[in-house]
Amino acid sequence: MEHRKTDRFPIETEIRYKLMEATQVAQTGQARSINISSGGILFTTKSQLPVGQRAELSVNWPAQLNEHCGLKLVAIGIIVRSSGDTAAIRIERYDFRTCAALAFAGPAQSVN
Repeated sequence: MEHRKTDRFPIETEIRYKLMEATQVAQTGQARSINISSGGILFTTKSQLPVGQRAELSVNWPAQLNEHCGLKLVAIGIIVRSSGDTAAIRIERYDFRTCAALAFAGPAQSVN
């Protein structure tokens, strides 16, 4: 039986991802989330992603702020698992941003 530290929620929505290298973006792509927890995100990919690579995911969040303002979850983490068409990241930092505030990106929150 598998025991996880956090519950996973079956949230399926659009994702944009960026694989990061020390000083530049290495690769970008579109994906769909399969499930999300406070510690990680499992998502589909069109190609296998490199385990150990740092990634930034921008997730279209299904809820809105004050029922009118779209939200994005921006998560930064490490790819901990990857097979042909799925990958998972362990979230290190995250931030919820309003769609209008994406141009004013501030520091992300740390996950404890």
